[in-house]
Amino acid sequence: MPHELSAHEVLARYPAALGGTLTSLGNHGGFSGARLWRVDATAGSFCLKAWPTDARAPAELAWIHGLLLKAARLPWLPRVAPTCHGESFVSHQGRLWELQTWMPGVADFAKAPSAARLQSACAALAELHRIWGTGNTRTGICPGIERRWDSCRSWCDLVHSGWRPEWYALDLYAEVAQPLWLLVERSIDDVPRLLIPWLTRSLALQPCVCDLWHDHVLFTGDTVTGLIDFGSVKIDHVAVDLARLLGSLIGNDGALWEAALDAYDQLRPLSAEERALAHDLDRTGTILAATHWLRWLYHEGRVYERPAAVVERLAHLIQRLR
Repeated sequence: MPHELSAHEVLARYPAALGGTLTSLGNHGGFSGARLWRVDATAGSFCLKAWPTDARAPAELAWIHGLLLKAARLPWLPRVAPTCHGESFVSHQGRLWELQTWMPGVADFAKAPSAARLQSACAALAELHRIWGTGNTRTGICPGIERRWDSCRSWCDLVHSGWRPEWYALDLYAEVAQPLWLLVERSIDDVPRLLIPWLTRSLALQPCVCDLWHDHVLFTGDTVTGLIDFGSVKIDHVAVDLARLLGSLIGNDGALWEAALDAYDQLRPLSAEERALAHDLDRTGTILAATHWLRWLYHEGRVYERPAAVVERLAHLIQRLR
């Protein structure tokens, strides 16, 4: 078990985790290639993460850790534990490793949705954005829009080349992938129609989580007690985080969207333009997420450890696009 051996070697560099016991969590349901362990030590419980080998550069990870430190007064944000040399991460066996405090709560909004929980999630995000945006004067085209534009062009080039998914008799995913393909064919033209108006608009940009979704928001009762996984943090527009979060929590429910945006607006005001951007990012992001999965499964032939989780993700996209 090379990962387990490496984890023990890395853990020895963290004073807070001395004498702690390791419990492997695998990839904890994710698809990034990261490896996670729970660490229970005298000083408390922690999450040890081995980043994917092709993830962030050391300077980028240090920047992310600096952002977490900047917002350290927020009780639901994990704290980065220092190594014995005062560093925030370890480079070992070709991977970057970090140790963060274990956050309480459960990512169970879908099982127990409520207005109070939705408001708590939006308030937490607004507080984080407000802190990360302090003193920021950067403006430009929304990077989330530009990423979607590039993804759309790449997908259209692939389809126009004549490529189509090939369905197999023992295909683990065909039952959900086939209807998803048809929905993409029907909706793909919405993407350029919605994106083009934003490609010439200069907007306020700041650090954003960029992958804050259902499984990364932990609740205890109706209160958010943990936001986790900051591996995708980038400079972007706050609407990118709103789109990702609300799309995963409340889907296409327009009334709940407005209530959620109002809750966020109470702590970090939103303009009408920013609200519209969040809606357009959600719609285009959902369509393009479907294209990504179809490409990964049927063009690139990627293999996943938990096929059932992939099926669940595809089924969710079908529900969103119908």
